[in-house]
Amino acid sequence: MRAIRLFRHLLLPAWWVRRDFPKPLLRAIEEAVRASEARHSGELSFVVETGLPLYGLMGGQTPRARAMELFSQMRIWDTRRNSGVLIYLQLVDRRVEIVADRGIDAKVGQEFWSGVCRRMEAAFRDRRFEAGILAAFAEITEVLGEHFPVAGDNPNELPDAPLVL
Repeated sequence: MRAIRLFRHLLLPAWWVRRDFPKPLLRAIEEAVRASEARHSGELSFVVETGLPLYGLMGGQTPRARAMELFSQMRIWDTRRNSGVLIYLQLVDRRVEIVADRGIDAKVGQEFWSGVCRRMEAAFRDRRFEAGILAAFAEITEVLGEHFPVAGDNPNELPDAPLVL
């Protein structure tokens, strides 16, 4: 299994793996992030990565560990209310991971985030990429709105555009 995974990450062309995420879908994701953040004081970040970097592959890095690495590198943990959420799609392994900052994670818990991830993955298996992403945003928006309603000023602390690696 490890050899097959290594082969897929290193030899599949990025354009082929990302073919289901064209520019119009990336713009729709950006708009969905912007609309979501208008309804709560949380911050959403969305990352689509074709394959893991070589150092991650050689070290046996999991998509979850990579999501946590990006969460740290992008400083999503550094939002004013500790309400940052990273949605990470690792396309070669076909995995979705969500990493939430301590403020929202303490109120919601990993079971909620795992459920959102698995529902997104199910939609993706049916090639319903946009529907899966927008449904996940709706769920996350609802829970962030419940626990982190807009109060006073609501600065945009993180970029809304999805990051494609």
